[in-house]
Amino acid sequence: MTAGTTHRIRRRLSYTFALVGAWTIGFAGLAPAAVAEDVRAKQWYLNAMHAEDIWKKETGEGIKVAVIDSGVNSSTPSLKGQVLKGFDATETDGKTDDYVGHGTTMAELIAGTGRSGGLQGLAPGAKIIPIRIRLEGAPFPEKNVWDEADAIRAAADSDAQIINMSYGGIGLTSRLEKAVKYAHSKGKLMFAAVGNSGDEENMREYPGAFPEVVGVAATNSEGTVGDFSQHGDFVDIAAPGLDIPGWCDATFTRYCDGKQGTSHATAIASATAALIWSAHPNWTANQVLRVMFESAARGDDWKPGTVSNYLGYGIVRPNAHITRGLGKPGDPNVSPLPDMAGASGASPSASASPGSSAPASSQAPAGDPSPDTAVAGSSSASADDGGGLPVWAFGAIAAAVVIGGGTIAVVRKRRRA
Repeated sequence: MTAGTTHRIRRRLSYTFALVGAWTIGFAGLAPAAVAEDVRAKQWYLNAMHAEDIWKKETGEGIKVAVIDSGVNSSTPSLKGQVLKGFDATETDGKTDDYVGHGTTMAELIAGTGRSGGLQGLAPGAKIIPIRIRLEGAPFPEKNVWDEADAIRAAADSDAQIINMSYGGIGLTSRLEKAVKYAHSKGKLMFAAVGNSGDEENMREYPGAFPEVVGVAATNSEGTVGDFSQHGDFVDIAAPGLDIPGWCDATFTRYCDGKQGTSHATAIASATAALIWSAHPNWTANQVLRVMFESAARGDDWKPGTVSNYLGYGIVRPNAHITRGLGKPGDPNVSPLPDMAGASGASPSASASPGSSAPASSQAPAGDPSPDTAVAGSSSASADDGGGLPVWAFGAIAAAVVIGGGTIAVVRKRRRA
């Protein structure tokens, strides 16, 4: 595909939903405690995903994740010993230090040990390869206009199996596209944020909108997609991305509460992949991703092969595979991504068990257009399906058929974390 061609037309259903508050985790009234306990408690999704049970089996050991971002501070307590040698694609000073704190937060959400009050990563056994690019707010001038493409190529040539890109922009160039295709040809599994302007312009952003990249949307503690989370045929999967603590700034003196973004969701999706790949080191990126899709949380009425414009194939739940074995790896050489599957068909199979759900109504997030076609359905289940996330309720699902639009061929860059 060139910058001027359109994406392959694909059928996606615009699922949106409002979940029963059965697994809302409240923190009001917490007594003063150690910083470590406070930060860990605010990472609500770890309990929801039964992380402690996952870590008894897998921690992401043996997996390397390239974090293309604002850099990574390898000296934070949670990242000591977790960060490998990286690459400075900005060509500023040859270092990979973090200039805003964003990249360090992403690295900790993926592989942080939680030591001394730091963020606890979902895959604490994984290692981070920091690759620095220039994001919005960088305190230095642009020296390398091709830093993003160079960063992706560097990640492709590294030992990393997974490439995390918790950022996005409307800039699209053939050089960037070729870099993504190169990384894909090297067998890398790429995750990128779909963007945080879903309640505004909701434009297609890259690299998340490339067919070779897994576009990640953000959900809250009730499983509802965030109003800000961009939606469209570029969403492939969703993960927790609201009310998550992170570094306030590049002074690294304290964490701030209530941070949100598809950036955070992307890091958690990458960590999920690291856990699954750690359990099956001989699998290909296609197999890891297919299992992520097949074991994702979604309603019983969600027809196999259909994809949500808001949640993709569903919400990540690593415990469903790690402790219950849900999801089949399938053909190692066939991508499960809709635009990459081709005639062979690699969507999650009809035999995959999506897990049970509880009754609930469904509505579009505030500001979203009303669906054109309603698809009624209901299901019921116990209070916890044990598959990694507490109950996800998909009751009367409102759906609309959406045809994917063409790519936006622009050169102007607006890279946002």
